[in-house]
Amino acid sequence: MSGTRSTRAHSTRARSAHTRTRTRAALFTVPLVATAVLGTAAAPAGAAPSYPATSLTCRGKGVDPDALVRHRTETVIHAPLRTIWKLQTDVERWPSWQAGVTTMDRLDDGPFRKGSAFRWTTPVPPNPSTPATSLEITSTVEQIKRHSCIRWTGPAIGEGLRIDGVHVWNFTKIKGGVRVSTEETHTGAEVEADVPTATKLLRQGLETWLRDLKTAAEAAAHHRPY
Repeated sequence: MSGTRSTRAHSTRARSAHTRTRTRAALFTVPLVATAVLGTAAAPAGAAPSYPATSLTCRGKGVDPDALVRHRTETVIHAPLRTIWKLQTDVERWPSWQAGVTTMDRLDDGPFRKGSAFRWTTPVPPNPSTPATSLEITSTVEQIKRHSCIRWTGPAIGEGLRIDGVHVWNFTKIKGGVRVSTEETHTGAEVEADVPTATKLLRQGLETWLRDLKTAAEAAAHHRPY
């Protein structure tokens, strides 16, 4: 009997370890941003995490207030607001400045507006449990105010993984450039299984996005100054 209990306990521990391995590996696909280099991403110059009492909003709507996984950060970009806005809302061109976006498909036509939707993929690196694969993300714009804010939501689906995200962006003109602030929340069993790790990776991903946006916008501004 003791041998049976020992075998069952060993089996339970093995399954738990396998689940943790898969969960941690899956977490490397978050957040809902294009970044294949989360582990080596550095914060953009001027980026600073922020944890204010109130969340970012767009037309009165913010991130998920009940989400356990969340992060907010911002940076100053020395480029015209119109340049930054164009880069961010011309989603079909994301692969040209975000290395982690492998495919992008705009699901509607015309101006980027409330109701616009786009489906994109980002790679999932190989790990001891699963081979290299990709995460498919479908984002829908819920609120938008031109040159001011965007809020989109949507699921990210991968093998054995689902993350529901809410992402808010604010753009504020300041002297010499634009302060870009972003906040995102994630919900889902996989990320909620290890909130500290998921939050850390969310932070790295948001800073990567800001870094890439800053680099692309300032390069464009250099070639076509104010």
